[in-house]
Amino acid sequence: MRLAIDVMGGDQGSRAVIEGSARAVIEHADLELTLFGPRQQIIAELSRLPQPLAAATSRLVVSDAPLSISQASSAAWALRHGQASSMACMLRSLRLGEAIAGVSAGNTAALVALARRELGTLAGISRPAISTAIPARHGRRCYLLDLGANVDSPAHRLLDFAVMGAAMAQCVDEVALPRVALLNVGAEATKGSASVREADRLLREYPDASAFAYQGYAEGGDLFDGELDVVICDGFVGNAVLKSSEGLTRMLVERVQMAFESRLSGRLASLLAKPVLRYLKQELNPVRYNGASLLGLKGIVVKSHGGTQAEGFYYAIRRALCEVEHNLPARMAERWKHH
Repeated sequence: MRLAIDVMGGDQGSRAVIEGSARAVIEHADLELTLFGPRQQIIAELSRLPQPLAAATSRLVVSDAPLSISQASSAAWALRHGQASSMACMLRSLRLGEAIAGVSAGNTAALVALARRELGTLAGISRPAISTAIPARHGRRCYLLDLGANVDSPAHRLLDFAVMGAAMAQCVDEVALPRVALLNVGAEATKGSASVREADRLLREYPDASAFAYQGYAEGGDLFDGELDVVICDGFVGNAVLKSSEGLTRMLVERVQMAFESRLSGRLASLLAKPVLRYLKQELNPVRYNGASLLGLKGIVVKSHGGTQAEGFYYAIRRALCEVEHNLPARMAERWKHH
């Protein structure tokens, strides 16, 4: 199994991407990765891999792509000037069938625009949406979309997000009838923008009862209650919600650790506290949920957080592997026939 990796574009540089890639190869014996970026830079980073990861180099193939798209570049610039970039080369390898999924930590707008051009969208989908799973109560998770591919979305696009998100929950989590809600500033029918109220009407009138169970409006806190499988919103709101929840999670973990350290004294108390703190950090660490899916494309593309370290990029690769395992684009295309 071969995946394509855009080495350039992340805030942490190529080292984090290459170390995360090496860890993925070590832990998945049948995995090979093609690394797109400046050849000499990638070779130099491979030579500096720590000893436990050095064995991965035999399954990390370097493909020279001399240019990179900066985080400050516009989508229009990427479309005009980015053909030789690591991102475009990675996506082209998917189109040519040289890899079955791609992962990038680069410029989101550029990734969406180039992916639309290189791979195309499923029939009936005008624009892809970015989605990720958010941990919720009772060990469940909730898919939130859009997260930034479409900053301002009309009502019909919010309906498309609902169908795509529900298909994701059905395919990956095997939820028979996903519970879908529309993010709003309140539960009252009169609240929200005109596009949100129109989307509410379209969702209530959606003819395919097997696609999802519409639950009406949701507020921000409902994401984490474990009672919803999919929450939809425009990309501006979704991105703000996601980044806020990640920041809050980090702060809460730090505060809990400080509380333990300040109130517990003695060796026994410290030993008792460590497993609890370790479990809390593991369960709530946003790094474990890194990797957002570009839904609606004819191929599998996962967007890693731009600021992620090696561990976070590893989890983004795992996200891509999960979608490959569930054959997500084909199953979503089948669902879309009934839309």
